Amino acid sequence: MSSTLELATELLRRPSITPEDMGCQALLCERLLALGFKVEPLPFGEVTNCWARRGDAKPLFCFAGHTDVVPTGPLEQWTSDPFDPVVRDGRLYGRGASDMKGSLAAMITATEGFLAAHPDPVGSIAFLITSDEEGPARNGTVKVVEKLKSRGEKIDYCLVGEPSSNRQLGDLIKNGRRGSITGQLTVYGKQGHVAYPRRVKNPLHACVPALAALITEVWDQGNTFFPPTSFQVVNLNMDTGVNNVIPGQLEIRFNLRFSTELDTDDIKRRVETILDQGSFDYDLDWRLSGNPFLTPDGILVDATRAAIAEITGIDTRLSTAGGTSDGRFIAPTGAQVLELGPVNATIHQIDECVGVQELVQLSRIYARILERLLVRG
Repeated sequence: MSSTLELATELLRRPSITPEDMGCQALLCERLLALGFKVEPLPFGEVTNCWARRGDAKPLFCFAGHTDVVPTGPLEQWTSDPFDPVVRDGRLYGRGASDMKGSLAAMITATEGFLAAHPDPVGSIAFLITSDEEGPARNGTVKVVEKLKSRGEKIDYCLVGEPSSNRQLGDLIKNGRRGSITGQLTVYGKQGHVAYPRRVKNPLHACVPALAALITEVWDQGNTFFPPTSFQVVNLNMDTGVNNVIPGQLEIRFNLRFSTELDTDDIKRRVETILDQGSFDYDLDWRLSGNPFLTPDGILVDATRAAIAEITGIDTRLSTAGGTSDGRFIAPTGAQVLELGPVNATIHQIDECVGVQELVQLSRIYARILERLLVRG
């Protein structure tokens, strides 16, 4: 059994559903302490975080990842226990196998191999690990980054182990992500009997034109790296529990995944302008999950592309598709941020799995990236 597979298996045995860590970070930090890392636990609320660093010089290269996983779903639908990992037909099965305990294992073994070959590298290596990525993401990476910023500790290069690959390992790396902002809209009408509509004000009927305008609005055309901004209604509720009452209030939740062509002030202003054109009263609350970020071609992209080509023979592609990641908290500090991990075909699904050979190759890719960035000549 490879060292990466062995470590991944140990991590998968821990049922670390957000925000629980269940000892995963202790296991990882034990390995890092043996390599000379200084390990700093940084708990916030019920979330377990740690920052581990070896060296004080620049550049600072950081592996970032999360030990928390999403719930299993119906256990009876799994072929095997999601927290009793097994290898079948060359694949490791278990919740978190590809998202992202496999990546964490590969990061550790890559660092072990790299430091064995290069015990005195240029610069420093760090690990930023949280148990709050799959959940609210309020007491995890964002808080660690704030802590680092407060003491002037700056990451230069960051590799996030999210499962970025599409069909085979390394065919896709994420060099950015769209922003995400959610609006909670409350529309006020007047409740009454459904048989007497002239005596009431149906909040849905009142806001339909404005809602249609928001849905059909062309927010931008996107750009070279990002698709056009998308507006989507994700929840709508005005039920009173009976069929003969028109509700007096409507709750609508919507989300925009936006490109670098917009900022949050643009979005808020345009949404509120459209709503103000309607003849209804409303309240609107906003929650920003993260702004868009982009790492263009440069030192980290070049090193990662070269490492993938050397290990897999693949000419990788850059992408900003998909949801958000903790990279959105790290990129604003000025760090170059990329996401590289296993194939994402089974993430969050029943029978989540990762290829055993994938893990071996991923560790080798991570090690080669370290060599290209932190070894002289």
